[in-house]
Amino acid sequence: MNDQKVPPPEVAVQLPESKVAATENSGTMSGPLIRTPRSFGRKAEVLHAALRLLCMVTSVAALSFMVTAHQSSSVSIYGFMLPVYSKWSFSHSFEYLVGVSAAVVAHSLLQLLISMSRLVRKSPVIPSRSHAWLLFAGDQVLSYAMISAGAAASGVSNLNRTGIQHTPLPNFCKPLHYFCDHVAISIAFTFFSCFLLAALAIQEVMWLSKSKY
Repeated sequence: MNDQKVPPPEVAVQLPESKVAATENSGTMSGPLIRTPRSFGRKAEVLHAALRLLCMVTSVAALSFMVTAHQSSSVSIYGFMLPVYSKWSFSHSFEYLVGVSAAVVAHSLLQLLISMSRLVRKSPVIPSRSHAWLLFAGDQVLSYAMISAGAAASGVSNLNRTGIQHTPLPNFCKPLHYFCDHVAISIAFTFFSCFLLAALAIQEVMWLSKSKY
């Protein structure tokens, strides 16, 4: 009886530990594979969609006021009454503003439809980092384009209001007040759309800084 070998007690203790360790290792390795992407949070996602909707509305307003800016009247130069007619398409700066505003409307409408469909399905509005980077790039490019369009249109509009010094060219906005008012409102909405695009880009940067997948 003394010759019988008794298995060491450590075997019975070490075996469960090795299984637990294997289970922990497998869980650690499989964790990132099955982890679902983090979302904004429902309130932030609703805010994102609301900003997108507001950006689309302001861009539509900028586009609408500019394309309806046209008027005919008469102006006095050297005592002669001359007929004048002004329209947004006569200025390359105004045409540029119309083109950029139309691009922002299309971009905002597309992203708004995607966001609303994801909200209805209770899915993340921004499902991945690549999607967030794509949104950020688009919003940044369009924001800069809106700034340049608004600045170019502002220069032409200011010239219309003040005239040109040392020349007989008058303030054209006095006889063409309807035209100039529409242009001014369009430029104001253009800068407001730029501000909203910048706010969307900041929100996307905050999301990228918090996401880890």
